Amino acid sequence: MIDELKNFVENGIGACKILVIGDVMLDKYYFGEVSRISPEAPVPIAHVLEVKETLGGAANVVHNLALLGCETSIIGQVGADNHGEKFIGKLKKLGVNYSGMIETSKPTTTKIRVISGHQQMIRLDFEDSSELDGATTNKLLKNFSAQIENVDAVIISDYGKGVCTKKVCREVIGACRAAKKFVIVDPKGDKWQKYFDASYITPNLKELNAVLTKKISNDDVQIEESARKVIEEFNLSGLLVTRSAAGLSLIENKISHIKARAQEVFDVSGAGDTVIAVFALALAGKIDSEAAAYLANVAAGVVVAKVGTYAVSREELLEAL
Repeated sequence: MIDELKNFVENGIGACKILVIGDVMLDKYYFGEVSRISPEAPVPIAHVLEVKETLGGAANVVHNLALLGCETSIIGQVGADNHGEKFIGKLKKLGVNYSGMIETSKPTTTKIRVISGHQQMIRLDFEDSSELDGATTNKLLKNFSAQIENVDAVIISDYGKGVCTKKVCREVIGACRAAKKFVIVDPKGDKWQKYFDASYITPNLKELNAVLTKKISNDDVQIEESARKVIEEFNLSGLLVTRSAAGLSLIENKISHIKARAQEVFDVSGAGDTVIAVFALALAGKIDSEAAAYLANVAAGVVVAKVGTYAVSREELLEAL
């Protein structure tokens, strides 16, 4: 399996075409050091040493895909603001097809974090999580229809910021099913009916518990039993559950529990984006689902050893393999 995956990463990824639709974000980090308390109020003063801006949310999925070398497209919404300009600029540099992006009156979802050492001190959010209006939704779906035939797989990255409405999810999944394309969902909230008929859903344990009537712990047997009920209820091909330090569990007609690879965990933010990106990419490349989950787990092991939102490169993935 390892040789097959190495060959795919080296030679097969470039032939894959993935479309991501969902809630995009700009992540901004202020890294600094704290050595004193403010005389104005009892709060620490962070002396900023470095500022970093990265793509977040659905755009972090795209960032992973682009760095890995596949042909990548994105559909979502940004605001007519400075954060939106920076966001589009980053897509341009990555060579991502952003023709499906829509500019609206809502602000570009932006998360600003102040970090000292490995400790996050505060986060500032700029966002409007209301659902897109009817006209904008129709425009977004028109952009999707124009691209669906030219891709191998579609990822729905739902962060609950208004793009992944019931109408959008139902039409996207229906079109993928009709075109016999993989459609993989990173879910949000407890309204999973809108994901009915998806190929795979990739929840973490908290997201899986959100849709269950009875909460479960991070236990193999409980996850297997609950996943099978969810698969039947929402007519899925399978469920890929990310389990933090316990690794991944792929539940379908067969069951695979894959242990976590990271030796040291600094930050799990963005790890789910990496998992769905690599899993979908491998499926699009006709890799067996179990091997695809294994590859996603290897990629996640690279990401959680980094601070902040991070996208894995092809070279890093090969080295980890």
